[in-house]
Amino acid sequence: MMSEKCRIILRMNKVWWAVCLSLLFTFHFSLFTSCSGDRQSFLMEGNFKGFNQGELYIYGFDGTHSLDTVAVVKGHFRYEIPLEDSTLFVLVFPNYTELPVLGAKGASVKVDGNASHLRETKIKGIKENEEMTDFRRKTSGQAPPELAQSVAQFVKDHPASPFASYLIRKFFVQTPQPDYQTAKELMTIVQKANPSLPWIKEMTQRMDGLKTLKKGGKLPAFTATDINGRTVKSSDLNAKVNVIYVWAQWNYESTGVQQKLQMAQKKYGNDLKIVGICLDADTKACRRKMERDSVKWSTICDGRMWDTPALRATGLSNVPDNIITDSQGKIIAHSLSNGDLISKIEELLPKSP
Repeated sequence: MMSEKCRIILRMNKVWWAVCLSLLFTFHFSLFTSCSGDRQSFLMEGNFKGFNQGELYIYGFDGTHSLDTVAVVKGHFRYEIPLEDSTLFVLVFPNYTELPVLGAKGASVKVDGNASHLRETKIKGIKENEEMTDFRRKTSGQAPPELAQSVAQFVKDHPASPFASYLIRKFFVQTPQPDYQTAKELMTIVQKANPSLPWIKEMTQRMDGLKTLKKGGKLPAFTATDINGRTVKSSDLNAKVNVIYVWAQWNYESTGVQQKLQMAQKKYGNDLKIVGICLDADTKACRRKMERDSVKWSTICDGRMWDTPALRATGLSNVPDNIITDSQGKIIAHSLSNGDLISKIEELLPKSP
């Protein structure tokens, strides 16, 4: 017959094992949920044929997510980031080709493409990505004029699409022959469909500033303070050739031109004056970047991003963007690609014999 002492020990053992099993179950359940659908981040992964090893750059189109890198190993890449709101990311390849991808909290996206034929890339996950995939693949063989018409129709049919404003900028503003009037009309449609997004409203308003940028016109007057407290005036841009350029650390294409401008500055000296307008929200980060790159010219960065007064005054409206003027403030060219910007400087300031 079992003693009272043995019964007590047995009951205690049962309780102890029950507690252990409960804790073990809780641990496994927590581990399962943390690795399953309860993920709070956005995950993008995929493969690119023809791109075996290297890095992609990625940034948020609306400026909320700064420039980052994505490693590509044996053609495969994986990128995960915490997200609270849906964000349109832009993947940038070494040749500056871009691929926009929509991200959302808790969502995952699969990318399957060929680095040599990016317009054929398949993106699965999130309805808007799949709509954009269909559009991109259907228009992959179109010539620029026909493609521009297709883009305009896509924007009219899908004004609330997060890709709409990106397409407008890509095909009507950042092109060799910009169509600012159509860009403004389409952005107005997009704004009506997205009244709660302030950055859409700001982008629409910036289209008005483009009207001030006319070849042969006068550089609009402005006064600003650079990151080192120096006063910057439009009237100070009185060298043979003057460049104002817009950049941001969250935009890879715009940071790439800075080194080339430094080389031009060393080559031409006082014949070339440069002023940068940085749209970073963090002025200290901008200052660190300038110090790290040993940039000597004035850089305007007040943390107000698209609301920077100097940006609005000049009519510049994109990242990257630029204006070239002569010694009298006459606009020689504007909104050139990085390569064309440097070529234009070299054309205007030929190498001394």
